[in-house]
Amino acid sequence: MGLIEHAVSFNVISKRNQDFSRVNTVLNRTKGNSMKTIFSLATTLLFSLCLISLPVVGAEDKKSDSQTMDAALAKASENIKSRLKISRPGLAILEIRPSPIPGFYQVLMEIGQVFYFSEDGKHFFTGDLYEVKLEGLANVSEEGRTQERKAIVDGLDESKMLVFSPRKELVKATVTVFTDIDCVYCRKLHNEIPELNRLGVAVRYLAYPRSGIQSKSYDTYVSAWCADSPKVAFTKAKMGESIPAKTCANPIAEQFTLGSRLGVNSTPSLIFEDGTLQPGYAPAKALAAKLGLL
Repeated sequence: MGLIEHAVSFNVISKRNQDFSRVNTVLNRTKGNSMKTIFSLATTLLFSLCLISLPVVGAEDKKSDSQTMDAALAKASENIKSRLKISRPGLAILEIRPSPIPGFYQVLMEIGQVFYFSEDGKHFFTGDLYEVKLEGLANVSEEGRTQERKAIVDGLDESKMLVFSPRKELVKATVTVFTDIDCVYCRKLHNEIPELNRLGVAVRYLAYPRSGIQSKSYDTYVSAWCADSPKVAFTKAKMGESIPAKTCANPIAEQFTLGSRLGVNSTPSLIFEDGTLQPGYAPAKALAAKLGLL
């Protein structure tokens, strides 16, 4: 038993002794009183005795539980990785963690999907996991994806984005947008930039050429990124104008891969500061209202 447990036990026993002393004192003063008084005193004594029997959970117990969970996770991870390596060696795993379902583990794949594997690695299912609550259904999988998107987006380097923003002191909200140069609704959203900035919304663009790497859209995005004035070239390309073909070191392919990992499959796809993903176009005022600015 550690120092904390000794201290707790000592306090409980001291409390018990105080209660016993109090009971004796009151009994001496109340000889001949009604059974009601005696019953009240007996209740107090019984409560004190119950306190003594309460289990004390110490740091060592918690540490033991944590070690057990870590060992189970390590064993399950080994089982899952070894079986996938044999059956589907091309599937890369990003993370394995416990799931809300006893005996199953949540496996995040590099392709952006989440699988739920049994602890022996022999069975799995995919799709969204829901929890039935008194107030309704909760999409546990989407809640997890939202948290992950927020963590990833918060850590992104803005120097690798095309950012259209009002002055820093005027920014009220920031939206990260996966966009395609040639997407019609992406162009409509880009036309809303002046109004979004006026309303205090900063827009950070990440590349997601829908036709994939080495497509025409990809090449145009690279040319805009490598231009002397990237945001000017980007805006011209968004308006359908031709821009000089250029190439340089760029983050376009990396951003496309990131988009797939975060669940992006169409453009524009907006990620809010809390990690929520909203596919599709919305007018500036509707978007500002959704962000709580109107």
